[in-house]
Amino acid sequence: MDVVLFVLGVLILGILWVMLHDTTHFETTEYCVTDPRIQKTFRAVVLADLHNQKYGRDNQLLLKAIRDGQPDMVLIAGDILTAKPGKDFSPAIDFVRELSKDFPIYYGVGNHEHRIRLYRHTYGSMGKDYVQALRECGIKLMCNEKRELEEYGVDIVGSQIHHRYYQRWEKRPMADTYLPRTLGKPNAEHYTVLLAHNPDYFPEYAAWGADLTLSGHVHGGVARIPFWNHGVISPSMKLFPKYDGGLFDEGKAHMILSRGLGCHTIPVRLFNPGDLIFLQFEPAEESSITKRDKKQKRKVL
Repeated sequence: MDVVLFVLGVLILGILWVMLHDTTHFETTEYCVTDPRIQKTFRAVVLADLHNQKYGRDNQLLLKAIRDGQPDMVLIAGDILTAKPGKDFSPAIDFVRELSKDFPIYYGVGNHEHRIRLYRHTYGSMGKDYVQALRECGIKLMCNEKRELEEYGVDIVGSQIHHRYYQRWEKRPMADTYLPRTLGKPNAEHYTVLLAHNPDYFPEYAAWGADLTLSGHVHGGVARIPFWNHGVISPSMKLFPKYDGGLFDEGKAHMILSRGLGCHTIPVRLFNPGDLIFLQFEPAEESSITKRDKKQKRKVL
Protein backbone atom coordinates (compact mmCIF):
# COMPACT_ATOMS: atom_id res chain seq x y z
CA MET A 1 0.00 0.00 0.00
CA ASP A 2 2.87 2.39 0.79
CA VAL A 3 4.36 1.74 -2.65
CA VAL A 4 1.00 2.43 -4.33
CA LEU A 5 0.56 5.67 -2.41
CA PHE A 6 4.12 6.72 -3.29
CA VAL A 7 3.60 6.02 -6.99
CA LEU A 8 0.25 7.81 -6.92
CA GLY A 9 1.84 10.81 -5.22
CA VAL A 10 4.62 10.95 -7.83
CA LEU A 11 2.05 10.79 -10.65
CA ILE A 12 0.00 13.60 -9.12
CA LEU A 13 3.07 15.79 -8.65
CA GLY A 14 4.17 15.02 -12.21
CA ILE A 15 0.78 16.01 -13.63
CA LEU A 16 0.76 19.20 -11.57
CA TRP A 17 4.24 20.10 -12.87
CA VAL A 18 3.18 19.49 -16.50
CA MET A 19 0.02 21.53 -15.93
CA LEU A 20 2.02 24.46 -14.53
CA HIS A 21 4.56 24.20 -17.33
CA ASP A 22 2.05 24.01 -20.18
CA THR A 23 -0.10 26.81 -18.79
CA THR A 24 2.89 29.17 -18.76
CA HIS A 25 4.80 28.12 -21.90
CA PHE A 26 4.23 28.07 -25.63
CA GLU A 27 5.81 26.40 -28.64
CA THR A 28 6.04 27.37 -32.30
CA THR A 29 4.76 25.43 -35.29
CA GLU A 30 5.36 26.26 -38.95
CA TYR A 31 3.47 25.33 -42.09
CA CYS A 32 4.30 25.92 -45.74
CA VAL A 33 1.34 26.93 -47.93
CA THR A 34 1.70 26.70 -51.72
CA ASP A 35 -0.70 27.55 -54.55
CA PRO A 36 -0.47 28.75 -58.17
CA ARG A 37 -2.53 31.85 -57.33
CA ILE A 38 -0.01 33.06 -54.74
CA GLN A 39 2.04 35.70 -56.55
CA LYS A 40 4.85 36.33 -54.07
CA THR A 41 6.45 34.62 -51.08
CA PHE A 42 5.46 36.02 -47.70
CA ARG A 43 5.20 34.98 -44.06
CA ALA A 44 2.42 35.38 -41.53
CA VAL A 45 2.08 34.66 -37.84
CA VAL A 46 -1.25 33.30 -36.57
CA LEU A 47 -2.51 34.24 -33.10
CA ALA A 48 -5.64 32.99 -31.35
CA ASP A 49 -7.10 32.79 -27.87
CA LEU A 50 -4.50 34.79 -25.97
CA HIS A 51 -7.20 35.87 -23.48
CA ASN A 52 -5.10 38.64 -21.92
CA GLN A 53 -2.30 36.24 -20.98
CA LYS A 54 1.21 37.63 -20.64
CA TYR A 55 4.40 35.76 -21.46
CA GLY A 56 7.02 37.75 -19.62
CA ARG A 57 6.74 41.37 -18.58
CA ASP A 58 4.54 43.24 -21.06
CA ASN A 59 4.46 40.07 -23.17
CA GLN A 60 8.07 40.64 -24.23
CA LEU A 61 8.78 36.91 -24.63
CA LEU A 62 5.87 36.40 -27.00
CA LEU A 63 6.67 39.59 -28.90
CA LYS A 64 10.29 38.52 -29.30
CA ALA A 65 9.28 35.10 -30.63
CA ILE A 66 7.01 36.78 -33.18
CA ARG A 67 9.68 39.24 -34.30
CA ASP A 68 12.28 36.49 -34.49
CA GLY A 69 9.95 34.65 -36.88
CA GLN A 70 10.10 37.66 -39.25
CA PRO A 71 6.49 37.64 -40.44
CA ASP A 72 5.20 40.14 -42.99
CA MET A 73 1.81 40.32 -41.29
CA VAL A 74 -0.20 39.18 -38.29
CA LEU A 75 -3.38 37.13 -38.73
CA ILE A 76 -5.61 37.00 -35.64
CA ALA A 77 -8.23 34.27 -35.35
CA GLY A 78 -10.04 35.87 -32.40
CA ASP A 79 -10.22 36.06 -28.61
CA ILE A 80 -7.18 38.16 -27.77
CA LEU A 81 -9.07 39.48 -24.74
CA THR A 82 -11.45 37.80 -22.28
CA ALA A 83 -15.08 38.92 -22.14
CA LYS A 84 -15.79 39.43 -18.46
CA PRO A 85 -17.74 42.42 -17.11
CA GLY A 86 -15.37 45.01 -15.72
CA LYS A 87 -12.25 43.03 -16.66
CA ASP A 88 -9.22 45.06 -17.68
CA PHE A 89 -8.44 44.45 -21.37
CA SER A 90 -5.26 46.56 -21.39
CA PRO A 91 -2.98 43.47 -21.69
CA ALA A 92 -4.64 42.66 -25.02
CA ILE A 93 -4.48 46.24 -26.28
CA ASP A 94 -0.89 46.76 -25.12
CA PHE A 95 0.09 43.57 -26.97
CA VAL A 96 -1.55 44.40 -30.29
CA ARG A 97 -0.33 48.00 -30.04
CA GLU A 98 3.26 46.76 -29.90
CA LEU A 99 2.64 44.42 -32.83
CA SER A 100 1.06 47.20 -34.88
CA LYS A 101 4.32 49.16 -34.72
CA ASP A 102 6.02 46.49 -36.83
CA PHE A 103 3.36 44.60 -38.78
CA PRO A 104 0.01 45.04 -40.51
CA ILE A 105 -2.64 43.23 -38.45
CA TYR A 106 -5.73 41.50 -39.81
CA TYR A 107 -7.94 40.94 -36.78
CA GLY A 108 -10.66 38.30 -37.13
CA VAL A 109 -13.48 38.30 -34.57
CA GLY A 110 -13.77 35.67 -31.87
CA ASN A 111 -16.79 35.02 -29.69
CA HIS A 112 -15.30 37.17 -26.91
CA GLU A 113 -14.84 40.24 -29.15
CA HIS A 114 -18.34 39.63 -30.49
CA ARG A 115 -19.90 39.16 -27.05
CA ILE A 116 -18.69 42.41 -25.51
CA ARG A 117 -20.22 44.40 -28.37
CA LEU A 118 -23.43 42.38 -28.57
CA TYR A 119 -24.52 42.27 -24.92
CA ARG A 120 -24.23 45.89 -23.84
CA HIS A 121 -26.52 45.36 -20.87
CA THR A 122 -23.91 42.94 -19.47
CA TYR A 123 -20.63 44.50 -20.57
CA GLY A 124 -21.54 48.19 -20.59
CA SER A 125 -19.14 50.25 -22.69
CA MET A 126 -16.47 47.52 -22.79
CA GLY A 127 -17.15 46.66 -26.45
CA LYS A 128 -17.14 50.30 -27.57
CA ASP A 129 -14.01 51.04 -25.55
CA TYR A 130 -12.18 48.02 -26.96
CA VAL A 131 -13.03 48.92 -30.56
CA GLN A 132 -11.91 52.51 -29.93
CA ALA A 133 -8.63 51.34 -28.39
CA LEU A 134 -8.00 49.14 -31.42
CA ARG A 135 -8.82 52.02 -33.75
CA GLU A 136 -6.23 54.16 -31.98
CA CYS A 137 -3.69 51.42 -32.83
CA GLY A 138 -4.77 51.57 -36.48
CA ILE A 139 -6.58 48.20 -36.22
CA LYS A 140 -10.15 47.43 -37.30
CA LEU A 141 -12.03 44.26 -36.42
CA MET A 142 -12.83 42.37 -39.61
CA CYS A 143 -16.56 41.75 -39.22
CA ASN A 144 -17.58 39.88 -42.37
CA GLU A 145 -15.27 41.84 -44.62
CA LYS A 146 -12.43 41.22 -47.04
CA ARG A 147 -8.99 42.72 -47.60
CA GLU A 148 -7.51 42.11 -51.04
CA LEU A 149 -3.72 41.74 -50.98
CA GLU A 150 -3.13 42.13 -54.70
CA GLU A 151 0.64 42.03 -54.32
CA TYR A 152 0.41 38.48 -52.99
CA GLY A 153 -2.62 37.23 -54.90
CA VAL A 154 -4.32 36.55 -51.57
CA ASP A 155 -7.58 37.70 -50.00
CA ILE A 156 -7.99 37.82 -46.21
CA VAL A 157 -11.62 37.46 -45.11
CA GLY A 158 -12.78 37.98 -41.54
CA SER A 159 -15.93 36.14 -40.52
CA GLN A 160 -18.21 37.02 -37.61
CA ILE A 161 -20.87 34.32 -37.37
CA HIS A 162 -24.09 34.72 -35.41
CA HIS A 163 -23.85 34.02 -31.68
CA ARG A 164 -26.29 31.11 -32.06
CA TYR A 165 -23.48 29.16 -33.72
CA TYR A 166 -21.54 29.18 -30.45
CA GLN A 167 -24.16 27.43 -28.34
CA ARG A 168 -23.06 24.54 -26.13
CA TRP A 169 -23.84 20.83 -26.31
CA GLU A 170 -24.63 20.65 -30.03
CA LYS A 171 -23.69 22.11 -33.39
CA ARG A 172 -26.53 24.22 -34.70
CA PRO A 173 -27.19 23.71 -38.45
CA MET A 174 -25.92 26.50 -40.72
CA ALA A 175 -27.94 27.12 -43.90
CA ASP A 176 -26.06 26.83 -47.21
CA THR A 177 -26.98 30.42 -47.96
CA TYR A 178 -25.68 31.88 -44.69
CA LEU A 179 -22.00 32.40 -45.53
CA PRO A 180 -22.56 33.61 -49.12
CA ARG A 181 -25.11 36.07 -47.75
CA THR A 182 -22.81 37.39 -45.01
CA LEU A 183 -19.43 37.15 -46.76
CA GLY A 184 -20.28 37.42 -50.45
CA LYS A 185 -18.55 35.20 -52.99
CA PRO A 186 -14.81 34.50 -52.79
CA ASN A 187 -12.65 35.55 -55.73
CA ALA A 188 -11.61 32.30 -57.43
CA GLU A 189 -8.57 34.03 -58.95
CA HIS A 190 -7.13 34.76 -55.50
CA TYR A 191 -6.11 32.39 -52.71
CA THR A 192 -8.69 32.97 -49.95
CA VAL A 193 -7.68 32.86 -46.29
CA LEU A 194 -10.68 32.89 -43.95
CA LEU A 195 -10.33 34.01 -40.32
CA ALA A 196 -13.17 32.05 -38.70
CA HIS A 197 -12.94 31.52 -34.97
CA ASN A 198 -15.22 28.50 -34.54
CA PRO A 199 -13.74 25.39 -36.24
CA ASP A 200 -16.95 23.34 -35.93
CA TYR A 201 -18.15 24.88 -39.19
CA PHE A 202 -15.08 23.99 -41.25
CA PRO A 203 -17.16 21.95 -43.77
CA GLU A 204 -19.35 25.03 -44.29
CA TYR A 205 -16.30 27.30 -44.69
CA ALA A 206 -14.86 24.90 -47.26
CA ALA A 207 -18.15 24.72 -49.16
CA TRP A 208 -18.27 28.53 -49.23
CA GLY A 209 -14.88 28.59 -50.95
CA ALA A 210 -12.22 29.20 -48.31
CA ASP A 211 -8.91 27.74 -49.45
CA LEU A 212 -7.41 28.02 -45.97
CA THR A 213 -9.39 28.57 -42.78
CA LEU A 214 -7.61 29.78 -39.64
CA SER A 215 -9.50 29.02 -36.43
CA GLY A 216 -9.12 28.79 -32.66
CA HIS A 217 -11.75 28.62 -29.90
CA VAL A 218 -11.10 25.03 -28.74
CA HIS A 219 -7.84 25.73 -26.85
CA GLY A 220 -6.51 22.37 -28.04
CA GLY A 221 -9.15 20.62 -25.95
CA VAL A 222 -7.69 22.16 -22.74
CA ALA A 223 -5.98 18.86 -21.89
CA ARG A 224 -4.57 16.43 -24.46
CA ILE A 225 -4.08 12.70 -24.21
CA PRO A 226 -0.36 11.82 -24.47
CA PHE A 227 0.65 9.63 -27.44
CA TRP A 228 -2.94 9.70 -28.81
CA ASN A 229 -2.57 13.51 -29.04
CA HIS A 230 -6.28 14.36 -28.96
CA GLY A 231 -7.98 17.12 -27.00
CA VAL A 232 -10.34 16.19 -24.19
CA ILE A 233 -13.12 18.79 -24.28
CA SER A 234 -14.33 21.69 -26.43
CA PRO A 235 -16.03 24.95 -25.32
CA SER A 236 -19.32 23.43 -26.53
CA MET A 237 -18.77 20.70 -23.91
CA LYS A 238 -18.10 17.97 -26.46
CA LEU A 239 -15.69 15.28 -25.33
CA PHE A 240 -12.81 14.47 -27.70
CA PRO A 241 -13.85 16.99 -30.36
CA LYS A 242 -13.06 16.18 -33.99
CA TYR A 243 -11.43 19.56 -34.51
CA ASP A 244 -9.04 20.06 -31.61
CA GLY A 245 -5.83 21.48 -33.09
CA GLY A 246 -3.56 21.15 -36.11
CA LEU A 247 -4.17 20.68 -39.82
CA PHE A 248 -7.45 19.38 -41.25
CA ASP A 249 -8.64 18.80 -44.82
CA GLU A 250 -12.07 19.00 -46.43
CA GLY A 251 -11.80 18.16 -50.11
CA LYS A 252 -9.27 20.64 -51.53
CA ALA A 253 -9.78 23.06 -48.63
CA HIS A 254 -7.64 23.16 -45.49
CA MET A 255 -7.98 24.40 -41.93
CA ILE A 256 -5.18 25.19 -39.50
CA LEU A 257 -6.62 25.19 -36.00
CA SER A 258 -4.59 26.96 -33.34
CA ARG A 259 -4.53 25.40 -29.88
CA GLY A 260 -4.47 28.96 -28.56
CA LEU A 261 -2.05 30.86 -26.35
CA GLY A 262 -4.06 31.47 -23.20
CA CYS A 263 -7.01 30.11 -21.28
CA HIS A 264 -10.18 31.17 -19.48
CA THR A 265 -12.96 29.50 -17.47
CA ILE A 266 -10.78 26.38 -17.11
CA PRO A 267 -7.55 28.25 -16.28
CA VAL A 268 -5.09 25.45 -17.02
CA ARG A 269 -3.56 23.52 -19.91
CA LEU A 270 -2.30 19.94 -19.67
CA PHE A 271 -0.01 18.24 -22.21
CA ASN A 272 -1.01 21.24 -24.29
CA PRO A 273 1.36 24.24 -24.27
CA GLY A 274 0.38 27.44 -26.06
CA ASP A 275 0.50 27.43 -29.84
CA LEU A 276 2.29 30.10 -31.90
CA ILE A 277 1.92 29.39 -35.63
CA PHE A 278 3.93 30.68 -38.58
CA LEU A 279 2.80 30.29 -42.18
CA GLN A 280 5.14 30.50 -45.16
CA PHE A 281 3.16 31.26 -48.35
CA GLU A 282 4.90 30.40 -51.62
CA PRO A 283 3.94 30.35 -55.32
CA ALA A 284 3.97 26.81 -56.77
CA GLU A 285 2.32 24.74 -59.47
CA GLU A 286 0.57 22.55 -56.91
CA SER A 287 -1.69 23.61 -54.04
CA SER A 288 -0.62 22.08 -50.72
CA ILE A 289 -0.03 22.65 -47.03
CA THR A 290 2.78 20.86 -45.24
CA LYS A 291 3.92 21.02 -41.66
CA ARG A 292 7.59 21.82 -41.26
CA ASP A 293 9.86 20.48 -38.54
CA LYS A 294 8.69 21.85 -35.22
CA LYS A 295 10.89 24.46 -33.62
CA GLN A 296 10.03 24.59 -29.96
CA LYS A 297 10.53 27.86 -28.12
CA ARG A 298 9.23 27.36 -24.66
CA LYS A 299 8.74 30.57 -22.74
CA VAL A 300 8.19 31.00 -19.05
CA LEU A 301 5.81 33.65 -17.76
